Amino acid sequence: MTASEISSRPFDAVLCDLDNVIRLYDMAPLAELERAVGVAEGTTARVAYAPEVDLPLLLGKITKKEWVGSIASALSDQVPHTHAHELGMALANAPFQTDDVMVGLLRRMRGHVPLVLVTNATPELERDLELMGLADLADHVVSSARVGVAKPDQEIYEIAAERAGVATHQCMFVDDRLENVEAAISLGMTGVHYQEPADLQKMLGFLPDN
Repeated sequence: MTASEISSRPFDAVLCDLDNVIRLYDMAPLAELERAVGVAEGTTARVAYAPEVDLPLLLGKITKKEWVGSIASALSDQVPHTHAHELGMALANAPFQTDDVMVGLLRRMRGHVPLVLVTNATPELERDLELMGLADLADHVVSSARVGVAKPDQEIYEIAAERAGVATHQCMFVDDRLENVEAAISLGMTGVHYQEPADLQKMLGFLPDN
């Protein structure tokens, strides 16, 4: 790689989210259960991902089982507790699959620059990566449940950049949540608000030998 190629490239490391970017969830079973017990579709996720319910899990302070219990408690004013627990379990155990196109793009990028996964995740992340065959996808994994801080907190981005071995302004950050991307941009990172693989594919043009 020439000096001109290095200087013209806007990033020297890729920091990438996992959920809804690389890992895609099938929420159809949960939606079917919500209809069956008489709550509006999306209710369980709205309750489960409220900060007061979700953040303790993402910071590694509670287990997945305890998270389901918190979801059930929050839903118990809408449905009987048995149904509320079933809804929590359906969300917690929602089936998922890997976006192979996105994985392919990231592997190509990793051939040129360090790749770090930066994810608000549960303590089960490492097991899930193994199940998806992605344990070797990235050079490093920064999990909120392991480092005790979650996006969009500035510290988790700084941890990821340090592990990549580059300054924050030399990182490209990819995430499906706009607030997370905006936090990265505020640190000088190149931000990509992810909606489809094409959003990342155009960034390959900044790398040589594509």
